[in-house]
Amino acid sequence: MSWYVSRGRINRSTFWLKYFLPVFVVMVVVSAVVFTAFGQSSEPGQVSVTGGPALLLFVVYLALAVPSVSSAVTRLHDTGRSAWWLLIGLVPLVGGIVLLVFYCLEGEPQPNQWGPPTTARFVPAGAPLAAGQQ
Repeated sequence: MSWYVSRGRINRSTFWLKYFLPVFVVMVVVSAVVFTAFGQSSEPGQVSVTGGPALLLFVVYLALAVPSVSSAVTRLHDTGRSAWWLLIGLVPLVGGIVLLVFYCLEGEPQPNQWGPPTTARFVPAGAPLAAGQQ
């Protein structure tokens, strides 16, 4: 499995289980290790990390940026939105909520400009429908 998705579409389960969850777990674990092992407290309730541990944290976050952005873009493509929608994440609080909703939406059942659907739900025009389908 490649963690870098260059184009196309990915469905919800692939996004959440193969991209979002592993990246989130790695970020939480590395952050927890760095802050508990190397955190320095100058005042009660405040912890800072400097030097090598801060560089390690930065490198890990930087390494995870590419799979995070590429998977987010392909997930947006599955819902019929362009990568420009990622910029809404820059709006405090509301932007993150909007992106979370987009990531949870079902993908478009028909092909769009980013490729064919990721599941077998698509029925070409004129094809006979199975019993129970509308």
